[in-house]
Amino acid sequence: MYNYLDFEKPVADLDLQILELKKIAQEKDSLNMSDEIARLEMRSQTALRDLYKKLSPWQKTQVARHPDRPHFMDYSAQLLTDVTPLAGDRKFAEDAAIQAGFARFKGEAIAYIGQEKGYDTQTRLHYNFGSARPEGYRKAARIMEMADRFQLPLLTFVDTAGAYPGVSAEERGQAEAIAQSTAATLRLQVPVVSVIIGEGGSGGAIAIAAANKVYMLEHSIYSVISPEGAASILWRDSARAKDAATNMRITAQDLYKLQIIDGIIPEPLGGAHRGKEIVIEATGNMISDALKSMAGKDGETIKKERWEKYLQIGRSLS
Repeated sequence: MYNYLDFEKPVADLDLQILELKKIAQEKDSLNMSDEIARLEMRSQTALRDLYKKLSPWQKTQVARHPDRPHFMDYSAQLLTDVTPLAGDRKFAEDAAIQAGFARFKGEAIAYIGQEKGYDTQTRLHYNFGSARPEGYRKAARIMEMADRFQLPLLTFVDTAGAYPGVSAEERGQAEAIAQSTAATLRLQVPVVSVIIGEGGSGGAIAIAAANKVYMLEHSIYSVISPEGAASILWRDSARAKDAATNMRITAQDLYKLQIIDGIIPEPLGGAHRGKEIVIEATGNMISDALKSMAGKDGETIKKERWEKYLQIGRSLS
């Protein structure tokens, strides 16, 4: 059984019936329930397909936040080899919410930066739920500068509700750290590829996602603020997050139409958590194609193309 979201209840009910029938069939060998089980499995798949054909932006937000969705560590384990993580910003402390270092991707040396949320209470506290403090963004900028120095392509994996908003983070220059990280990304003379694998929240995301190529998983979200935060500001009621999500155009499909992202990576039916290896492999293939498209270009051209990409956003719609 999966962890079902609220809107998936019809599928959950069918899957529960299937499990109960399988249990009965195991306990009573004389009963042949294969036909009934097959019929229910077909109904379950059809119900799931119908649901995911017409997901609302709020439902996509729920899928993007699914607790079993593959996290950065899953992508790292399957796509990267010879991983050498680096820690600390050389100014204050280590921030585990941002994982960064050097590795090989399909045999080629690269630099990587990934936002990790954690899976259970202990790891979520360790990674601060993926919300980085200033030290995380200063570490990211440090890795970017090293990637530039050693002429290594940079891969970034975005999954955060936003930067940590606590008083301590503000005291240590959260806004400045995010701005410096964003600026560092734009200055790079090496290819930069970013993938939104879950949530891409506000400056916490753009700080490592101002890339040459930006891709989103099919059911991920990317926005200037969380739906709850937008609802609190617009209507002074965070319970209206569903309305905010609907109006903010935060889905991969909306952002591709607006030419803010460069492509959408398909997810298995029911979301990435139902086929982690499949979606991670598809992500690796998309990254590989992006790097090939920039191979042979000199550093100034790569940087100029990145600048032009962001300067052009919105102009075609005016």
